[in-house]
Amino acid sequence: MKRNARGAWRGKESVSVDTGTLWEAFLGRGVTRREFFRLSSGAAIALGAGAPLVVPGVVSAGGVPDVAVVTGNAARAVRAAVSMLGGMSSFVKKGDKVVIKPNMSFAQGPASATNTSPEVVRELVAMCREAGASKVRVLDHPLRPGGLCVKDIRDACLVFGGDLVHALEEESFYREATLPGAKTLRRTEVMKDVLEADVLIAAPVAKSHGSTGVSLSMKGMMGLVYSRGVMHFLHDLSTAVVDLASFLKPKLVVIDGSLVLSTRGPGGPGKVIRADTVIASKDMVAADAQAVSMFEWYGQRMEPRQVKHSRLAHERGLGRMDLGALNIGKKNV
Repeated sequence: MKRNARGAWRGKESVSVDTGTLWEAFLGRGVTRREFFRLSSGAAIALGAGAPLVVPGVVSAGGVPDVAVVTGNAARAVRAAVSMLGGMSSFVKKGDKVVIKPNMSFAQGPASATNTSPEVVRELVAMCREAGASKVRVLDHPLRPGGLCVKDIRDACLVFGGDLVHALEEESFYREATLPGAKTLRRTEVMKDVLEADVLIAAPVAKSHGSTGVSLSMKGMMGLVYSRGVMHFLHDLSTAVVDLASFLKPKLVVIDGSLVLSTRGPGGPGKVIRADTVIASKDMVAADAQAVSMFEWYGQRMEPRQVKHSRLAHERGLGRMDLGALNIGKKNV
């Protein structure tokens, strides 16, 4: 029965209800809060769009920032953002095995903003190699045929060899893991490479999501597990996302905001905004909160607390979404 259930759920990352449209309606297009929760079964946010947006200021205190925000060419912005946090050698030591987790779930080109920019991933691989990593793998569990989904990033990384970028679609690549302290998702199958890695780096593209509002570093961890469908249909999705994020904790988060899919994510097609921005942090909650606060979503601005899984992660102490109290370093390259 377990295998049948798993097989039935695989690949159903998007539910049958057009939740992207529901999000847009909820954020000012005529659907009430009660109607939204009835239609979407409690998806995504818990506060309405009427709440005023509080845009945190830039804290210019010295030292290493909590969040680095760099605007400019994608590759240079990645390198500059990580350098602001102390450089890749602060995260990757000589001999470390590293897994980089970008978005590689859709068989569309970079212009769609559904997958992470190949330039962002290539620069991260280069920096890990420079720091002395013994092994670097770029992994995802795609929602579409794997070879097509990873092609652009695989081609970009061929300069480092042909065994870096993989779509892990078979159950044999996963091992069951227990998630201590989880509220609802207490067990799941996680990629063996991730369980055996010394360093996990999250490298999501900034995009909207019909069921959780946004898909950033925390939501992106779902691409490292085998049975994602159960998180949608047997659990409150936002709670399950936080359960998973409490177990899969990247040492470094680099959010690709060079292009932002601001509507109809995760697969699009939707409104793509050119932001030419990279956000980096040791704190996945803070990194996600920064992306939520600075980009447009569904035609409006949002606060991090409007994203349920961000709020829950903050409340559980997994990180901080109170950006006004953090040191936000900004730079143009």
